[in-house]
Amino acid sequence: AWAKRRYVAHFLSKLSDCDGECSETGTSLDFARDCGYITAEEHQELSTECAEVGKMLGAMILNPHPFLLTPDP
Repeated sequence: AWAKRRYVAHFLSKLSDCDGECSETGTSLDFARDCGYITAEEHQELSTECAEVGKMLGAMILNPHPFLLTPDP
């Protein structure tokens, strides 16, 4: 998404893709915990970090203009 900062619609599209991937990561973490690939403590730590990334992406989606290379009029 970072390289697509010239046009707000394209940037938002890429941020939306990233947000979807972040949600999928949360599901994968649940699966990994349930199958015993990671401990409950590891799951909690990684899920917390994943949620933080989701919050950052959400904030960028709501206000993309500070991140654009050439702000839209």
